[in-house]
Amino acid sequence: MEKLMADLKAQIIEQLNLQEVKPEDIGDDQPLFKDGLGLDSIDALELIVLMQQHYNIRMANPDDGPKIFQSIRTMAEFITANQKA
Repeated sequence: MEKLMADLKAQIIEQLNLQEVKPEDIGDDQPLFKDGLGLDSIDALELIVLMQQHYNIRMANPDDGPKIFQSIRTMAEFITANQKA
């Protein structure tokens, strides 16, 4: 799970073109939206694309997005659960 979270951080920085952010700047449980990284709804769409491209995972219910994209850890847990399924 640690490797997956490290990979996710690097992929998010690349996908969202966050030039000022380094992977070590993102906490595993830090919120990705609002007070955390400050991502917005356009970034959420990019995160969905990232999961499809890198992990071949599609979100069945878009309403689950806020729960899944809460933090790096919640994304990693979702990916892990859905890759084994």
